[in-house]
Amino acid sequence: MAVTRLKRKDRRNKAVANNKVAAIKILKRRPIIKLVDVEEIKASFNK
Repeated sequence: MAVTRLKRKDRRNKAVANNKVAAIKILKRRPIIKLVDVEEIKASFNK
């Protein structure tokens, strides 16, 4: 049997992988909140 590559499926698989990598990069780009004032947040709920 001859071996043929499924080019369309190969392109789709690569596109899915690239989209996942791009989504992870976008999520990593967001700044991490380091300084959180818990008391201020609690006070905002009591208003």
